[in-house]
Amino acid sequence: MNTFILNNEALIRIIFFVSIIFIMFFLEVFIPQRKLQIKKQKRWFSNFLLVFLGSFLVKLFLPFAAIGAALLASEKNIGLFSYLELPSFLEILLSVILLDLLIYFQHRYFHKNAFFWKFHKVHHSDMDYDLSTALRFHPVEIFFSMIIKIAAILILGAPLLAVFIFEIILSSFAVFNHSNIRLNKSLDKYLRLLIVTPDMHRIHHSVHKEELNSNYGFNISFWDKIFSSYTAKPKDKYETMTIGLAKLQDKKQMTNILSLLNLPFLREKK
Repeated sequence: MNTFILNNEALIRIIFFVSIIFIMFFLEVFIPQRKLQIKKQKRWFSNFLLVFLGSFLVKLFLPFAAIGAALLASEKNIGLFSYLELPSFLEILLSVILLDLLIYFQHRYFHKNAFFWKFHKVHHSDMDYDLSTALRFHPVEIFFSMIIKIAAILILGAPLLAVFIFEIILSSFAVFNHSNIRLNKSLDKYLRLLIVTPDMHRIHHSVHKEELNSNYGFNISFWDKIFSSYTAKPKDKYETMTIGLAKLQDKKQMTNILSLLNLPFLREKK
């Protein structure tokens, strides 16, 4: 199985990623939750280019990335699971859950820490909210996130299959829960018992600070409920709530790729 994953990882991940992009794109066309404020062309160009630049940076400096870390842990018997001798299925399940918990706490920390917030605010500076927002991360944040993930994989000794599954889940759910789609209220309610829905995560992109600092989960929804960071409903309506950061509401700047790359290095306006 490991050999198959190593030989086909990139292809399989691209197939999943492109598939979820197309599915969410068509759902956004037919069942949109809100009317977008900015034309897609320039905004999508910048958002897609950001993730491309981030991926390039990771490939350049961390070519082995998450899968390579899992392979190293397996070959060298590194990490917690190499000592516990659990059944394979349990190692995989626990790895996926614990890596998701890591993403929750990493996300929460990036909001609280001044250095990491400088880069993470690029994601929150998007004044619209659709599938492309899932890709809008500064390359430096993508790089640091990968370092944290690699460290966690080595500490856990997470199986290669678990890391592969987690990476697919993470990218797929990011596109899903950032999508501009309208789900039936009952369906949204029941989905939220386990997973993060678009409406739940949209609250996290509100201009209101108390909503911005809530709903940090990416995949599993109950981390926010367990750690008291859950907001059930926004102050404003889902359809009309203001998206983005209160001090960064210049449409031209927030869709310009050079402005976004430079944003972390500008002094904050008081």
